[in-house]
Amino acid sequence: MDFVPYREFQRCVARYEADWHVRHFSCWDQWLCMAFAQLTHRQSLRDLESCLRAVHGKLYHLGFHHPVSRSTLADANERRDWRVYADLAQALIRIARPLYAGDDFGVELDNTVYALDSTTIDVCLSLCPWAPYERSRGAVKMHTLLDLRGSIPSFIYITHGRVHDVHTLDQITFEPGAFYVMDRGYVDFRRLFRIHQSGAFFVTRPLCTTRMLRQYSRVVARATGLRADQTVRLNGLRSHRDYPVPLRRVSYRDLATGKRFVFFTNNFLLPALTIAQLYQSRWSIVFFKWIKQHLRITSFMGNSPNAIKTQIWIAVSVYVLIAIAKKELGVKATLYTFLEVIGLTLFEKMPILQVFEQYDVQADDILSRNQLSLFDF
Repeated sequence: MDFVPYREFQRCVARYEADWHVRHFSCWDQWLCMAFAQLTHRQSLRDLESCLRAVHGKLYHLGFHHPVSRSTLADANERRDWRVYADLAQALIRIARPLYAGDDFGVELDNTVYALDSTTIDVCLSLCPWAPYERSRGAVKMHTLLDLRGSIPSFIYITHGRVHDVHTLDQITFEPGAFYVMDRGYVDFRRLFRIHQSGAFFVTRPLCTTRMLRQYSRVVARATGLRADQTVRLNGLRSHRDYPVPLRRVSYRDLATGKRFVFFTNNFLLPALTIAQLYQSRWSIVFFKWIKQHLRITSFMGNSPNAIKTQIWIAVSVYVLIAIAKKELGVKATLYTFLEVIGLTLFEKMPILQVFEQYDVQADDILSRNQLSLFDF
């Protein structure tokens, strides 16, 4: 908790007057409770209440002065403005991104590279009628723009399940010189042309129905998997009007799987192989796997839009906080290992680095042994 900018948190609370007329259970208490749920994998309000009451004597130094009731926490999730925690997450993101600015993500490129994707989180339609998805299913969509250096989210847009992914592009302010890597769900040539006009670059895959006319072909090294590097113009009835300038088409065959991919980009300077590698880099990003596996937002502690957005933004802030702590402390373990160990040793009275020094020594000792020694007594 030492890595949380407390003064910035209080400014976020004051901005929305979230603690107005609150006597006991403040926004800070609410954030600590929900962060505890994320770190220790609590799945329900009753589960969270029982665990917090069991360690009540250890919570005093975090600022808890009264026992936590699940009804009080439920009311706070329903009524406290979710934008408090969205602003806190953005403040933590501003701290985390410079820490990971020099990290390698598999492609030798000085430009900032973002991956844009969405994940669908199922909810009960009868409890959340505001989040329709299919006839008998409800869902919340989390659209995320991720900085590939460190897998730090820089933009998150939360909608109901029926909102198409392409509408996310209308909410993003594009950074000149940056690359935006996205899949077919974001192919809208009018919106892609807006990215081009802003001075940014995009890498995506065209739809099967996209009509184009080849203007020029470049020589490619087929041994690398490249099959074509072409300059094309769209000649569809609407696409030609929406995107009136040339595009670059790169065809690539994955040497490992044999699958063939076609990419569209507005960058004509990078080598064609680098364009293919940029799109491949989005496959290995960690955050989109974390959303359902490790952020613990598959089950929500509330049904209203405010409660669900509150839980999602607190989950994001905890993820970024873990990334900041890992970098600042110089822990060599992976982000997944760091979170799991922290969740297990949350109330151990020893420095965090000491925990991971013991972990590293034991791991090295196990790896240095012969496998047959496991059966020696």
